Amino acid sequence: MNTTLEEKDGKYIAVLEGEMDTVAAIEAEKVLQPLYNCNGKDVILECGKLEYIASNGLRILLGILKGAKAKGAKVVMRHVNDDIKNVFRITGFADLFEFED
Repeated sequence: MNTTLEEKDGKYIAVLEGEMDTVAAIEAEKVLQPLYNCNGKDVILECGKLEYIASNGLRILLGILKGAKAKGAKVVMRHVNDDIKNVFRITGFADLFEFED
């Protein structure tokens, strides 16, 4: 799992690559920690190379979403593959997040 975070054009952009299993989610959360308090900046989660997400990964993304909404910002998930979208549908998270192709 590779996770990077940058601030660009007044937004946070996080790139998630590989498999976010339970162990990888712990490391990813350390990188993504600033997104829990995004200071009103929108968050883009680039998921084009995300291959798998475990429940811990979903928990992290939900925490980021709650923090962003509390500050009036939005979270957009980009380039999510069909397998990951299906996980979001099954868990009911698909209705919570905004998706872009």
